Amino acid sequence: MIKLTRVDHRLLHGQVAFSWTKFLDTDCILIVSDSLVKDELKMNAMRMAKPTGVKLVMKSIEDSISAINSGVTDKYNLFIIVESVEDAYKLAQSCSTIKQINLGGMKASEERHQISKAVFVSAHDEVLLKELNGKGIEVFTQLVPNDSKQDAIGLLHTK
Repeated sequence: MIKLTRVDHRLLHGQVAFSWTKFLDTDCILIVSDSLVKDELKMNAMRMAKPTGVKLVMKSIEDSISAINSGVTDKYNLFIIVESVEDAYKLAQSCSTIKQINLGGMKASEERHQISKAVFVSAHDEVLLKELNGKGIEVFTQLVPNDSKQDAIGLLHTK
């Protein structure tokens, strides 16, 4: 069962590894990233950040879609982490079991604007998020579990 899908450019780090994993009662973290699976050094860093007693799986987007849709992940309380809105979009478009997307850490850049404390989105991100929301997927910001959930769609600039 998918407990949460989170967009966080840092992928697995302290607040994700410990706060969210404990809050969600997760027993498996799936990191979905085409770039990560090509970088053994970064994969090793992710393995070191993994909380004890939680399975960590790192797969490409295509392989993750296949795994989720095959039902092989159903036995886990699954926490999915992706690097970008675009990756979340690709995953959610192909996996009907994704019902909510948490926007966590999304870094600033020239083409991005801030919508909450640690969330910066581009105009392209906004289009994708609105499309997902239009298909019934809840899109929200929430940095840590103790923060209040905030509807991300209401925070977007383009209406």
